[in-house]
Amino acid sequence: MLQKYSNRQSKIGDDNMGYSYELLANRSKYSGIEPTIVHVTPKHINQRQEKTYTHSQDEFIYIIEGTIHLLYDGKKHLMVKGDSAYFQGSKPHLFIPVNDEKAQVLAFFIDRV
Repeated sequence: MLQKYSNRQSKIGDDNMGYSYELLANRSKYSGIEPTIVHVTPKHINQRQEKTYTHSQDEFIYIIEGTIHLLYDGKKHLMVKGDSAYFQGSKPHLFIPVNDEKAQVLAFFIDRV
């Protein structure tokens, strides 16, 4: 289904806590994919501690803009514009700002079959 930018809900979340995000499409009951843009807060205003997340879906990410560290399963990976990763969301992970520039990450959350 078509999702016009003007009809899409703007950012959700709190920049001071490390990130906000935009849902790029309404979740379909037929597909198990949830496309999202994650806005990673610049380091100087990020108040979030390095507490990781887990969720039941697999996750594919593509760095649209900026640089992040992907903290995944206890290891830190530097990712720059154009890099991508596919991983299990059930393992602890977090996007960490590298510098005082914002970063944008295209993320697809994919239900496991």
